[in-house]
Amino acid sequence: MGVQLEIVDVVIIIAYIVAIIVIGWLLSRRASKDLNAYFLGGKSLPWWVIGTSHGASGFDITGTMWFVTTLFVYGVKAVFIPWIWPLFDRVFRQVYLGPWIRRSNVLTGAEWMKTRFGAGPGGNLSHISVVVYALVGAVGFLAYAFQGIGKFAEVFFPWDLAIGPLAGANVYAIIILLITTAYLLLGGWYSVVLTDLLQFVLLTIASIAIAVVAMSKVSPEMLAAAVPKGWSNLLPGWKLSLNWDGYVTGLNAKIYGTATEPGDGFSWFGCILMMWLFRGLMVSAAGPTPGYGIQHVLSTRNPREAALENWWMSIVQLFPRFLMITGIAVLGVVFFSPQINQMVGQGLAQTGKVKFDFEQILPFVIRDFVPPGLVGILMAGLLAAFMSTFDSTVNAGAAYVVNDIYKRYIRPDAPNRSYVRMGYVWSVVLVIAAIVIGLQIRNINEITKWITGLLYAGYIAPNILKWHWWRFNGYGYFAGMISGIAAALLFPYLCPWLGKTYALFALLPISTIASVVVCLKTPPDDRRVLESFYKSVRPWGFWKPVYNSLLEKHPNLRQNTNFKRDAFNVAIGIVWQLNLMVIPTCLVIRQYKTMWISIVVLAVTSVIMKFTWYDKLTQN
Repeated sequence: MGVQLEIVDVVIIIAYIVAIIVIGWLLSRRASKDLNAYFLGGKSLPWWVIGTSHGASGFDITGTMWFVTTLFVYGVKAVFIPWIWPLFDRVFRQVYLGPWIRRSNVLTGAEWMKTRFGAGPGGNLSHISVVVYALVGAVGFLAYAFQGIGKFAEVFFPWDLAIGPLAGANVYAIIILLITTAYLLLGGWYSVVLTDLLQFVLLTIASIAIAVVAMSKVSPEMLAAAVPKGWSNLLPGWKLSLNWDGYVTGLNAKIYGTATEPGDGFSWFGCILMMWLFRGLMVSAAGPTPGYGIQHVLSTRNPREAALENWWMSIVQLFPRFLMITGIAVLGVVFFSPQINQMVGQGLAQTGKVKFDFEQILPFVIRDFVPPGLVGILMAGLLAAFMSTFDSTVNAGAAYVVNDIYKRYIRPDAPNRSYVRMGYVWSVVLVIAAIVIGLQIRNINEITKWITGLLYAGYIAPNILKWHWWRFNGYGYFAGMISGIAAALLFPYLCPWLGKTYALFALLPISTIASVVVCLKTPPDDRRVLESFYKSVRPWGFWKPVYNSLLEKHPNLRQNTNFKRDAFNVAIGIVWQLNLMVIPTCLVIRQYKTMWISIVVLAVTSVIMKFTWYDKLTQN
């Protein structure tokens, strides 16, 4: 059941929707100039604009709902849970991978394969595998976004809408998807970036306001009385010791599971955290997946700005977002727990199962505690958050189809307008696919674990090897990627007894063995391609034969010996980034001692990175 929005809220929401449609229309001529303009904004925008857009794209409504739930359930130590994605992948791009990627000067991550593996059979196979992965990932992320926006909108909007057998959340999600698609088709990447900037302003205002509301309504004593012992502790032990009995019915079942239903699987929290860190380091070292992340990097003006864009992204995305997340979680714990207990109790009495959807905490709390006017700003901001994630993903997915399939294999000499029109068509196709898949998904947590636990696990091996081993070829890359994708799709059916959290240990060996065996059974890539790649990208790793060959032609060529410095900066950067989440979280719950320690750590790590990272950046 929705709420009766005040007229001021309705006006703000309508004004936002009209504004983005107008922005798309005004930008349509500039965006439709060619593929580079439509999908990358002509690589003309400054790093702080791209970084703000990139951070805003990650400030999505579905992820925010999920983070609110994790903070509600696990307390302050939930700041580590974003490592499941892993959130620190942008630190790797900030330190070294962003400049490496940008030096290729291509349009998509799939086109980048030509830089590494050439245009022969192996290069073509590697190219195809990245396109397949990009499209599977894009549809998965779009379905994930579909779930979140529907659940959110159903709580706020008062109308009982239906389209045939579809009703409620699904109808709202479809309508909002169509609005988003309309302005995306008009303005392309320019629409993505400019609406992201608008979204960032709206959500920053809303985040600060929600934090103020939470701090004014919830005292430290009220919060302490509403949560179990250990909820406010930052540092996790090896085993989770939270006991929600007597506080919120059903949360112990969610955490630890029951005899009939599995829980989140995080009871051995310290062990799980180490596994997330291990997997996250490998996923991050593999580079960004072929989606909107790599598109933001490729749209920067030069390698130096690619690094700065990712540094700024962390700041833009995390600090204001965790003000909002913590504010909503705190309000939910103190004021919404009785309603949860009532709903869960009714479900247990009727079916013996926990029926409450904990992902609804965010919209219910906002509905009950945010004042008129601010609700409109927040709704517009969260709609923008959904739209920015959604439009970035659609834009990136369509770019892969148009640039890497249609242009490369079907009509390589077509006029630019033809490519842009195909961008329109495939954007619509991806949206339809997302709706179909999204209707099949039960909850956000399910698709989150599939993306992070299965799809990412199959991506690791071939993408680490491509950067650091000269002998790794396109055939090996294709074998590793396709086997990883197939294993991720089949895993839930073949190994349902092994949870998605632990799938890494099953999927990583499959793609690794396939990559190495096929690579060694096939000839190396063309030496000219390898030399061109090494000379332009300048990676560190096992490239000595290629380096020695180039040295004969270019005696002044210097080898990249920055591995130790880059590894050090990554470690410092992960600590630096973690404190961007800890500080706003501790501010809202008034854990001032932890907050001030985190501020000091943030300052020290910032000074270190100034000398070891920022001062070392170059334009090329």
